Amino acid sequence: MRTYELIKDKDDLEAGVKYSRRASRKDEAFAGQKQGQRLVSLDVFRGLTVALMIFVDDAGALFPSINHSPWDGVALADFVMPFFLFIVGVALAITHKGVTNKAVATRKSVFRALKLFVVGLLIQGGFFHGLHNLTYGVDLLRMRWMGVLQRIAIAYLLAAICEIWLKTDDNVDNGYSLIKRYRLQLLMALILTTIYMLLLHGLYVPDWEYQIAVGGSMSKSLSVRCGVRGDTGPACNAVGMIDRQIFGIQHLHRRPVYERSKQCSINSPDSGPPPPDAPSWCRAPFDPEGLLSSVMATVTCLIGLQFGHVIIHFKVHKDRVIQWMVPSFCLLALAFSLDLFGMHMNKPLYTVSYTCVTAGAAGMLFTAVYLLVDVYGYRRPMLAMEWLGMHALVVYLLIGCNILPVLIQGFYWREPQNNLV
Repeated sequence: MRTYELIKDKDDLEAGVKYSRRASRKDEAFAGQKQGQRLVSLDVFRGLTVALMIFVDDAGALFPSINHSPWDGVALADFVMPFFLFIVGVALAITHKGVTNKAVATRKSVFRALKLFVVGLLIQGGFFHGLHNLTYGVDLLRMRWMGVLQRIAIAYLLAAICEIWLKTDDNVDNGYSLIKRYRLQLLMALILTTIYMLLLHGLYVPDWEYQIAVGGSMSKSLSVRCGVRGDTGPACNAVGMIDRQIFGIQHLHRRPVYERSKQCSINSPDSGPPPPDAPSWCRAPFDPEGLLSSVMATVTCLIGLQFGHVIIHFKVHKDRVIQWMVPSFCLLALAFSLDLFGMHMNKPLYTVSYTCVTAGAAGMLFTAVYLLVDVYGYRRPMLAMEWLGMHALVVYLLIGCNILPVLIQGFYWREPQNNLV
């Protein structure tokens, strides 16, 4: 009888172990990442952003409604840059979670940002003259200092410094303790937003002028009358004024987005000839990746950083999703509220409402990708996006910056016009 009880107890124990293993595997769908397991949704989200960039670049000419908004409002293309900045912040939280030597980590971050800035300067500074001009080299007096990669480098550096130096050692077990641990970073985001708002609405913008080529070596001067504060129109905003004062107007982007506005193009929102009564500022240079607007771009990166902290401190999928969805909805609600009260969404100025709507959309899309790929395991349909995300910089340089088409066009038969393209 005792032998039977021992065998029965042993069978019950083995059955319990098997049941426990089955239950453990079943619950893995809603448990956190295994130790050392790569978060695939990061690469997939980055890949989707690269694919979106390629799509709007190629289809924007055919469908102007998805191209960058000429001024106020947002279009599909206006989400690309903030999505990149958001994912940079998420990745920063993961790569800097185990920093032991803050000085060394800071030095490495400065070096990485400097490399990215230099690459951006080479690509977007004017060295490569484009698809229809197979030459290279740039006049240093007209070199463009800012650009997409330069903006990412600035935002990355500031966010990395915040992540290295501005956090406490408080334990995190809920949303409140998460905010408490990283309250200094949130305070920095608030300070940057306040500085941006004070400069945008407080600086006095005087009258200014610029020159345009009228044929050969001749040029014509055009005057723009301002004398205002707090203007958020294309001509008299503080974002453009700061760039003109610091960089010089000759170093700004010479194809402003507002040249497709109704005031400047008869084919708006597409490019076209200006109407007879077009204002004088329609052909004035304006940098969409300017200095003051990069302040709010850094805020987008800091928001992404907070989403990355959720990955570090919450190991259960359900907790992560909740911690992401709540701030995403709050950001979207704040964005539409600000827009309703006159603080319009504007990508060239990178306004606060634009920051909120793009960060909220990025948070929701990232959560959806996370559920699809890392929770429910639909990785195979996203392999192409994952590959794009793992090689995002190379793809951006080759396709987004037109290096690959320029290289292909370099092969021609007798005349440059008889090229492969």
